[in-house]
Amino acid sequence: MSVWDDLVGQERVVDQLRASAAAAREVVSGTGPGLGMTHAWVFTGPPGSGRSTAARAFAAALQCTDETVAAGCGECHACLTSLGGTNPDVELVRPPGLHHLTDDIRHLVRRAALSPSGARWQVVIIEDADRLEGPDLAWRPANSLLKAIEEPSPRTVWILCAPSLEDVLPTIRSRCRPIVLRTPPPEEVAEVLVRRDGVDRAMASFAARAAQSHVGRARRLATDEASRLRRAEILKIPNQIVNVGACLTAAANLVDAAEEESGAATSARDSAEHDQLSVALGQGSSKGLDAGSRAQLKDLEKQQKRRATRTQRDILDLALLELVAYYRDVLVIQLESRVPLANVDVESALLATARGSHADRTLERIEAILACREALASNVAPLLAAEAMTLALR
Repeated sequence: MSVWDDLVGQERVVDQLRASAAAAREVVSGTGPGLGMTHAWVFTGPPGSGRSTAARAFAAALQCTDETVAAGCGECHACLTSLGGTNPDVELVRPPGLHHLTDDIRHLVRRAALSPSGARWQVVIIEDADRLEGPDLAWRPANSLLKAIEEPSPRTVWILCAPSLEDVLPTIRSRCRPIVLRTPPPEEVAEVLVRRDGVDRAMASFAARAAQSHVGRARRLATDEASRLRRAEILKIPNQIVNVGACLTAAANLVDAAEEESGAATSARDSAEHDQLSVALGQGSSKGLDAGSRAQLKDLEKQQKRRATRTQRDILDLALLELVAYYRDVLVIQLESRVPLANVDVESALLATARGSHADRTLERIEAILACREALASNVAPLLAAEAMTLALR
């Protein structure tokens, strides 16, 4: 067992990070120059390649205290707490809404200036670093981050995760060492599902191919029947949008389903957070709280609203990726390519769509879905973006 076990198909990256973790040990022990170690990293790769998994594994390897094996044993207390999110010297931050907040990044900068509570490293992981850009230059939390990366504390390591280097601001990426992950083969993803999650091999193979090697999505498909049913409904859309009314209905159903799933995913957590804060402020409910306490509750509600918005957009984005995969398969059939189909379970529908159109039109449909993704990322109303997409797909 090691911290690298869940990194699927990334042997080259694992070798790089292991070497850097070994160099980091030299720095800590004072036995060498630590030439393979640096203070700032940017992990890039397509969705599902394991950027966050690699970042957490590297953080655990930097904290690993078992000197008898290569860094990242996966069994010592430091490794287990780093992977489990309870190590005081490993901080992971995700954007609470569509973008990172300046105050959150400033908090990280202040924390990173402190010495680690243990004897090793203070590691800060920023997921979705492409969301550091805000609507205007003054608001960008990246401005708060840049100086900390330019003038790092001696034992602080920054790890940024983003889809590509181009998604990170040039001033930041130029000061980071890049680690590039690749899309793993579906066979290796299936093997991980069988080994780690106990999934039946046939189901694991189906999920890995249907998710196009996205490890997280493959696991959801393999272990959650509701996810499989949602996928089946989404893949029916291309053959349902036969007129304008059907397009608008399909768009509304997509948005409503995402909103319902988002509510189910966040409501229990929101209620528990609200009750806990009310009790901490001295009341079992918000009734009778003073102005300062009410302001704290209002701030919590704003944070929860941002989180719900992001959750809904992320769920919608997954649905759009399913549609992209559908039309990708249609294009494979139209071009008579030997590339394996991702959605073999709906091959008859794919053949019908392919016969009713041509490759140029399929490419236009894929572009319409990608345009919808961009619109959602730009904070366009989800229903308007989905309606424009379904009308373009018709």
